[in-house]
Amino acid sequence: MLTLYRIAHFFFKLNIPIIPRIIEGIIFLFFNSRIPSDVEIGKGSYFAYKGLSTLLVRGTIIGKNCFIGMRVTTGRNHPYKDVPQIGDNVFIGTNSVLIGPIMVEDDVIISPNSVVNKSVPKGAIVGGIPAKIIGWKKDLNYEILDNPKYKIGKMPFLIEKNV
Repeated sequence: MLTLYRIAHFFFKLNIPIIPRIIEGIIFLFFNSRIPSDVEIGKGSYFAYKGLSTLLVRGTIIGKNCFIGMRVTTGRNHPYKDVPQIGDNVFIGTNSVLIGPIMVEDDVIISPNSVVNKSVPKGAIVGGIPAKIIGWKKDLNYEILDNPKYKIGKMPFLIEKNV
C-alpha cells in the first residue's frame, strides 16, 4: 500500500491529477483505506498490516520513521482549516484518532484507542479520550520502535492500589 501511495504522490507532485486518483481508488478498494496523494509521509515510516482501514485527511504530514497502527484516523476539527502534523519517530497505536490543527512533536508515543485533540510535546506518552500525558519516553527501559522478537511468558496480574 505504501508503494502505491508513493507512486500516487510522485504523480501528484508532477501535477498529473488522474493517475493519483486512480491509485487512491485502488488503495481504497484493496486496503479499505483513504490515503490521499497530497499527504506527506516521510522515509522509513510504515503502517501496521499494510495500512488496513487507515483514514488520513488531505494535507496530513507524517514525519520520518513513524509507526502507524491499524485503523488510525486523522481529521479536521471545523472551523479550523489545518490538519494534524506528526513529527519524526512517532508511534501511533491502533484505533487512534488525531483531530484538528495539532502538532505531534518528535519521539511521541500515542497509545491505542486514543483521541488526540491537542498538540503533544516532544517525548511524551499520551493516551485516553481525550488524550492526556501519561508518561515520558525517556523513562522507558526499551525502544518501542525497535520491534523486538516475541518474549516468552505472561504479563503480571493487575494489582489494586489502595487509594
